[in-house]
Amino acid sequence: MQSIKFKNISSLLKLAAPLIANNLAIAGIQVTDALMSSQLGSKELAAVAVGGSIWFLIFQAYNGLMMALSPIVARIFGERKEQMIGRYTRQACLMSLIIGVTIVIIIKLSLPLLLEIVGIDIEFRYLVVEFLDAIIYGAPGIFLFLVFRYTTEGIGFTRPVMYSSIIALILNILLNYILIFGNFGAPKLGVLGCGLASAISMWLVFAYLSSYFYLNKRYKKLMIFERASAFRVKIMREILKLGIPISISVTAEAGLFSAVSIMIGTLGAIITSANQIALNIITVTFMVPLAISAATTVKVGQSLGEADRVKARDYALTGVFICGLFMLISSLILLLLRGSIIDIYTGNTEIKDLAMSLLLVAAVFQIVDGIQIGAAGALRGYKDTKIPMIVNLFSYWVLAFPLSYLLGIVYRLPPSYIWLGFVLGLSVAAILLTRRLSNVSKIL
Repeated sequence: MQSIKFKNISSLLKLAAPLIANNLAIAGIQVTDALMSSQLGSKELAAVAVGGSIWFLIFQAYNGLMMALSPIVARIFGERKEQMIGRYTRQACLMSLIIGVTIVIIIKLSLPLLLEIVGIDIEFRYLVVEFLDAIIYGAPGIFLFLVFRYTTEGIGFTRPVMYSSIIALILNILLNYILIFGNFGAPKLGVLGCGLASAISMWLVFAYLSSYFYLNKRYKKLMIFERASAFRVKIMREILKLGIPISISVTAEAGLFSAVSIMIGTLGAIITSANQIALNIITVTFMVPLAISAATTVKVGQSLGEADRVKARDYALTGVFICGLFMLISSLILLLLRGSIIDIYTGNTEIKDLAMSLLLVAAVFQIVDGIQIGAAGALRGYKDTKIPMIVNLFSYWVLAFPLSYLLGIVYRLPPSYIWLGFVLGLSVAAILLTRRLSNVSKIL
């Protein structure tokens, strides 16, 4: 515990505070989508649950790729070479635009067949298609937003990210109100309107943050807009070399949750709705350690840029400690108040009982979830991404998913048993990632 210093806790939390607000606002978008679509009926809520899981998996895959910018920019910033940062931002923007448009085309062409192959309940499958057909148009916009987000995180200035997410949340609620229910003279679009609201919000939040970069003097020294860049293969390769393992790592975890949600989506609208409510709730609590993990990446990266390995290790251990402590508190709150929280979403007793049992399992795995995400963030600061990728693939897809599939599909046990896969996968990941961090952060 000698490396857990109050000044490091204070510094980390100061950097993380706007990111916590950002992440909670992002979670708020998912919560409001669920709450507002639930007013249409259980089929609509189930459709948003499954469609949202598929979209979240796509988003997380690219989000992981762009996470590479944070340690790269942090290291350059720590070396006092700010003028080089703009090169990476411009190349990442080109990458985001190309990949974003490609994703739109692929989803539009393959979605109905994909859902049929997976076996999503025919009762609400057409609604899933409606939702995803709309929300996918936001992909290029949100991918471009991520470039600017991780650039500003890398230099340790996180407030603009908070402003952006709060704006996105407000826009999403307003547009949901207009497009889902047909208010202010708009047509009543239901689930389609929910997807359109999210897509429009994604483009508007990108427009806001990119304009903020252009107008704020703080970013002038980064030289982002001073010139247009052709493809720089060396920079693209560096981003991809670091980002692909991160993308696979975060997608392995997010993919497990999405895959289980899609799996549960084959069991009917009631079970799917309960699963969506429980996921919404634990997503909100997870946003706090996720933000602290991102701040840990920046602090470790900047410390290494300053050639101070002792400070880097101190920040790494502090980040893991804070993440684990928060999730311990969160677990206790879930145990005590989960019934009251679920009441906000639904009055259906069948859905409520199922969601209650899922949150009981969540209270168990949240602590190890906090530890593993803290360790993962610290390792990204060290630019150590390949071993964490292998750890995540093993923990979530060799161990956790087969257990969930066996319990849920083969033995047809209740959803709470399916979630035992999360307990196994997250526990193993926490043990292996903290062990890896201990080795990587050793002071030679």
